[in-house]
Amino acid sequence: MTATPMVKAEGVHKSFGAVQVLKGIDLEVAPREVFCLIGPSGSGKSTFLRCINHLEKINGGRLYVDGELVGYRQQGNKLYELKDREVAAQRRDIGMVFQRFNLFPHMTAVENVMEAPVQVKRETKSVARERALKLLDRVGLADKAGNYPSQLSGGQQQRVAIARALAMEPKLMLFDEPTSALDPELVGDVLDVMRDLAEEGMTMVVVTHEMGFAREVGDSLVFMDNGVVVESGDPREVLTNPQHERTKSFLSKVL
Repeated sequence: MTATPMVKAEGVHKSFGAVQVLKGIDLEVAPREVFCLIGPSGSGKSTFLRCINHLEKINGGRLYVDGELVGYRQQGNKLYELKDREVAAQRRDIGMVFQRFNLFPHMTAVENVMEAPVQVKRETKSVARERALKLLDRVGLADKAGNYPSQLSGGQQQRVAIARALAMEPKLMLFDEPTSALDPELVGDVLDVMRDLAEEGMTMVVVTHEMGFAREVGDSLVFMDNGVVVESGDPREVLTNPQHERTKSFLSKVL
């Protein structure tokens, strides 16, 4: 018996007004898989990622996380949108790390990591704090627990953001170009944390420009352009020997 895919997209469409951003995306992400999405700006990668946790509502198709329809329930052939409370409950299991770190500026690193477990899961502050400190240690920031975001580098803020996402003990982590806002010398620390997560078996969907990371750590790679999946396969195979002219053209500019 095959495992239920952690993410399954069937004919996913998304438009903003008259602009079609996703034009029928079909893909599957297996449990424990590191799934990398690459492609030019405006190809729909980040929009697709945001659809996975219903930050964007899809206009057609179906999206499942761990066998459960995201954002909707189906009765017969009709879809009914879930209430905000039900969507929030689904999101608890999905961690998201954004390009911009979105930390609360008035809270220290440890308070940022504690916030969701205390507010959403109603954990006691002492339990949440203990886990937050462990998570900061895990991302190499044990000594920065009392620092505010303004006292941290971009790379450190992004690692706090990863710790914050992990604090909810998600079964799936989404990364939206997590290193693209960072100075080049800070990128490595963030990718190291992501590598460690991959080794621990975290299912990850990563929108990235870091081809080295995709090649080393990725299990699957999808090249998207203009709202469709152009090519997919083993990252090493696609990056070394792309089959599609559009993929070749893109990779010739970024590799």
